[in-house]
Amino acid sequence: MDGGNLSEVSEFLLLGISENPDKQQVLFWMFLVMYLITVVGNTLIVLAIGSHSRLHTPMYFFLANLSFTDLCFVTNTIPKMLVNLQSENKAISYTGCLTQLYFLVSLVALDNLILAVMAYDRYVAICRPLHYTTAMSPELCMLLLSICWMLSIIYGLTHTILMTRVTFCGPQKIHYIFCEMYVLLRLACSNTQLNHRVLIATGCFIFFTPLGFMTTSYVQIVRAILQIPSATGKYKAFSTCGSHLAVVSLFYGTLGMVYLQPLHTYSLKDSVATVMYAVVTPMMNPFIYSLRNKDMHRALGRLLLGKAFQRFI
Repeated sequence: MDGGNLSEVSEFLLLGISENPDKQQVLFWMFLVMYLITVVGNTLIVLAIGSHSRLHTPMYFFLANLSFTDLCFVTNTIPKMLVNLQSENKAISYTGCLTQLYFLVSLVALDNLILAVMAYDRYVAICRPLHYTTAMSPELCMLLLSICWMLSIIYGLTHTILMTRVTFCGPQKIHYIFCEMYVLLRLACSNTQLNHRVLIATGCFIFFTPLGFMTTSYVQIVRAILQIPSATGKYKAFSTCGSHLAVVSLFYGTLGMVYLQPLHTYSLKDSVATVMYAVVTPMMNPFIYSLRNKDMHRALGRLLLGKAFQRFI
């Protein structure tokens, strides 16, 4: 498609990771299994927390919202990817592409902000235990979550609206698994300097500010844990935030592999890193949070087995 204004852009072609038919079949089944595991895992987390009164605490409240966010995130990208892997028609409409971009950008930001709020929750629980009940009141939890949603919606709308100003030219082929910000900007033939500036400015605020907040929180947490006299107490305190640390490391590690590089170096090899943060991380989160968590074990057992599970506890 030749250059022109955006009204002439009707669709893009999502070519995915590979155009080899044999590899596409392997990728289809791999992504399908990963998607089903992610959906089942995160849905069970949400249902278990909602149905078990013992888990109606700030930590699990934010965990349920994190799982819901991950559920929406994979549903925004993977089903279309699975359809493309089974179909010769790889097209996605211009509107569909920008819609996918909006939810992708918003939900990644929301994931990041919820992780920051969860770090604050752990900080209060370990460093200010006597004030935890009042400091993390239900009203404050709802306020913090509302702020997270508001910021992520504004962040997504900002970049999506700016993308509507971009003119595309040449073949609208996206060698990627979904409509991603960097990939679309590389297809542009108009001036995208404003997009880049806003992306850097808002990206630093929405990602590095929470990361700095989390780092500061965990420095204080580690200091508080080291002051606990008994080894058992130290282990118990660290175990309450170990899962969160693992998820933060996985989230920022995979996200950094994709976005901490200049735009002109962005290439197909980054698809592997993208799969990690877009597919693997949401799939792993339920396992990380429930693997060594006895309360989650009980809640999931009661949810899945009902009264039969209570005979064994």
